[in-house]
Amino acid sequence: MTVETAAPAGRDRLGPLIITIFGLYARGEHNWLSVASVVQLMADLGVEGQAARSSISRLKRRGVVRAERRGSAGYALAESTLETLAEGDTRIFERRRAVASDGWLVVVFSVPESEREKRHALRTSLTQLGFGTAAPGVWVAPGNLAVETRRTLERRGLSEYVDLFSGEHFAFGDLRSKVRSWWDLDELTDLYADFLRAHRPVLEVGVVSALQAFRIYVPMLTAWRRLPYSDPGLPLALLPPGWNGVTAEALFEQLNRTLSAPAREHALGVIRGR
Repeated sequence: MTVETAAPAGRDRLGPLIITIFGLYARGEHNWLSVASVVQLMADLGVEGQAARSSISRLKRRGVVRAERRGSAGYALAESTLETLAEGDTRIFERRRAVASDGWLVVVFSVPESEREKRHALRTSLTQLGFGTAAPGVWVAPGNLAVETRRTLERRGLSEYVDLFSGEHFAFGDLRSKVRSWWDLDELTDLYADFLRAHRPVLEVGVVSALQAFRIYVPMLTAWRRLPYSDPGLPLALLPPGWNGVTAEALFEQLNRTLSAPAREHALGVIRGR
């Protein structure tokens, strides 16, 4: 579940939190949340009401949500946002790390100079899918991302500019070294370290109330949901020894198991007025 293209964190730090709330809870409520419930849930996260309303309005202007009145004022997720969230669910909650036998997916593209915006959209899409750059116009990712890549490029109207190939690295050079040049593993290591540092102390808290679970879970998921896109799940054999991404994945899975149900209990209590 991710809509990073719709809500760049640098522009609006509250937007990603609101998208997380909609992604987690609106879809099970006929794709709609009242303004009052979103403002209350954001207040539970320590966000002042006017700031929350302003952020929702910015998401509306960007086409991420649409205003829809159902007895009271509220918002529904745009169709494109629903599609993006559905794709993200698999990457975030069901991700399988690649192994050597998956091989590689190679993307080669050519975009006319007159369609420069398509070139930018294509590069952005490949980056968000976790591709590394092997050479100008040649991008590579683990082979198990083939179906997701094809579906995403088709949905975004970019398939006519692209050829997809699958295969193995046959020669030349050390593949581990090449992986380090195709992806910024140092940056990924730092991102995982930040996640571990921020969220590992939660394990020491023990049993928490539904409200406390919500306050921990939504920011945690918001922080996590970008990471499976920055790291496409490269085979462990090609990563540095003791790769902290594995530790971070285990922490996320444990926190998700522990906190998601009580957080949902609190959220639905607010949404349904219990």
